[in-house]
Amino acid sequence: MHFTRRTALALFATAAIATPALAKQAAIYTRNGLAVGGYDPVAYFTESKPRKGSAKHSLKWRGATWQFKSAENMALFETDPEKYAPQYGGYCAYAMASGDFVSTSPKAWDIYNGKLYLNYNSIIWAVWNRDKNGYVTRADKRFPANLNY
Repeated sequence: MHFTRRTALALFATAAIATPALAKQAAIYTRNGLAVGGYDPVAYFTESKPRKGSAKHSLKWRGATWQFKSAENMALFETDPEKYAPQYGGYCAYAMASGDFVSTSPKAWDIYNGKLYLNYNSIIWAVWNRDKNGYVTRADKRFPANLNY
């Protein structure tokens, strides 16, 4: 079989996006041990953009370390973490529509119906954005309700 550059890129993209959940997944996706890759989940709602958090303002929730830009944002999260935490444990919203656990970028995000959704990258976000409701409906049915918190 002759592999072209296009075929190789397609295989790489498929592997990156459609990695099946073979092992038990963590309830919260973390990067370098931090939920949302160290970004402040509250800032998406209060500032409408991703903002890096600080180790100075951090807490543990559902087995992950969450960082915040300020003590005020940390207090808001503590009061209602379900309101501010990304859906599907911070795993890619697009991939979760197929039941797959895929990493996310804190910069590929959206607030939809008052909830934070993260995606693998800006290209996947653009695809997800074309049919948010459809992807969310499918992902809501596939996301395990009983992950190991």
